[in-house]
Amino acid sequence: MHVEEWLETIPAVSVYLLVGVVIGLESLGIPLPGEIVLVSSALLASQQGHIDPYILGACATAGAIIGDSIGYAIGRKGGRPLLAWAGAKFPKHFGESQVALAERSFEKWGMWAVFFGRFIALLRIFAGPLAGVLRMPYWKFLIANVLGGIVWAGGTTAVIYTLGVVAEAWLKRFSWLGLLLAVLLGVASMLIVKNRAKKAGEQAESEKKAEGEKKTESGETATAADQAQAEPVSAAATPAD
Repeated sequence: MHVEEWLETIPAVSVYLLVGVVIGLESLGIPLPGEIVLVSSALLASQQGHIDPYILGACATAGAIIGDSIGYAIGRKGGRPLLAWAGAKFPKHFGESQVALAERSFEKWGMWAVFFGRFIALLRIFAGPLAGVLRMPYWKFLIANVLGGIVWAGGTTAVIYTLGVVAEAWLKRFSWLGLLLAVLLGVASMLIVKNRAKKAGEQAESEKKAEGEKKTESGETATAADQAQAEPVSAAATPAD
């Protein structure tokens, strides 16, 4: 069977469900290639008329919003022990450096870290659970979550589908190149984020070490001051010959 004929046999409902479930689980906090699945499905929709891009975008958006909301609820209930547990189970995704990068993003951007996190693979996994752990007000989280889900999922679907239609003749002959490009982009973004996470972790560790040294110096200074105060008292208490 020809590849095009085989693709036409894939039920559209299966594609919609796959996209919605994968993106939902990724947004919940499970490391999955949601962006690659979405891009690949949008490319497929541009070549296969039986897959509606509007329904595809709606399923992707719904998965992103619902998944993030569940992740928020889990993070709010589990707190920091949940991050520690996830770090022990998935050190490559929830290690100290990754958590440090995510927390710095939340400190800098607040609720908009949830919005901008949609466009970064690592933060897309962290956004919901970490917002819950940090006790972000739900109404702020919901606004950023809905807007981010619509712009990222709906926008990605629209852009990739449009590009696929424009280059339909080229994609029909070299469709595997489009998929390969999507995979390469996904891998590149992950490597960049991983490098940033490593640097953030090292910076957090150095700051923590510096703070510890500062406390140690403060303790030594206080001890020296106490000893200095104690010496005159001892001298005064000693009877003169």
